Amino acid sequence: MEIDYNITELESVITRLLEQINSKIVLFHGNMGVGKTTLIKAMVHALGSTDDVTSPTFSIVNEYESPNGAIFHFDMYRIEDEMEALNFGFEDYLNSDTNWLFIEWPENVSNLLPDNVSEITITDKNKISRTLKLSQNELLTQKPAYELCKMQK
Repeated sequence: MEIDYNITELESVITRLLEQINSKIVLFHGNMGVGKTTLIKAMVHALGSTDDVTSPTFSIVNEYESPNGAIFHFDMYRIEDEMEALNFGFEDYLNSDTNWLFIEWPENVSNLLPDNVSEITITDKNKISRTLKLSQNELLTQKPAYELCKMQK
């Protein structure tokens, strides 16, 4: 799926994404400043969280509460190697079936990631527009992850 959008269309983009994403582990790719955190903020709120969403650049991970389970937002930009991620328990987060994981700069921990992920790539189209591309493992269930978490309750 590919979507061209601007910030005023973010709510409808998030709705479409949540209807399509088939994994609760979502990787976000894109250049610095392209809008990864802005997109994640909108997704966290669409999942029902009222928490203040900020970039975890220095803390590496932020946790948000939602009626659809905990949401963990990672920013791996400052991770120097995968051992650093292992040392703070990143594998434990990956082994949870109930939590959402939103991971910025996943290429810094690529060898630790499972196959069952959804990937979002954001690119600049121009100064006010972006292009979003959703890629995912088609072998996973075709039910959107959002629907699956409703069924788990």
